[in-house]
Amino acid sequence: MARPYSEDLRSRIVAVVEAGASCYAAAKQFAVSVSCVIKLMQRVRRTGSIAPGPRGKRAYALAGHEALVGALLAAQPDLTLDELKQELDSRGIRVGRSSINRFLLAHKLTFKKSHSTRPSRSGRTSPLLARTGALASRL
Repeated sequence: MARPYSEDLRSRIVAVVEAGASCYAAAKQFAVSVSCVIKLMQRVRRTGSIAPGPRGKRAYALAGHEALVGALLAAQPDLTLDELKQELDSRGIRVGRSSINRFLLAHKLTFKKSHSTRPSRSGRTSPLLARTGALASRL
């Protein structure tokens, strides 16, 4: 992952642009992209700072509703993602299906279905699949 430019370079870029150079000229002078200079100047005008913005992972969309999700899953442990999304929508919490999935995976609340019966030691537990190719002609 790319790192932000140093504050020394950032301050030199800002000084050149504030001295009257265009963003294009400053980008060429410091061998950075034009969009980098434009965004840096927008940041300086908006915040007054040349420091880069925060980096890292954002909090999950359901981070504030962890207790509610846990309660819903405790009441109905076999809820699917779509059913859980409908429950949250009915309570006024609008999040996407993939956001729910990421939250559940991060909290180790997966939806793995368990088999209701023990596997057979002597017989097949799943139907025989269709065979193709040379095996099919021998059967």
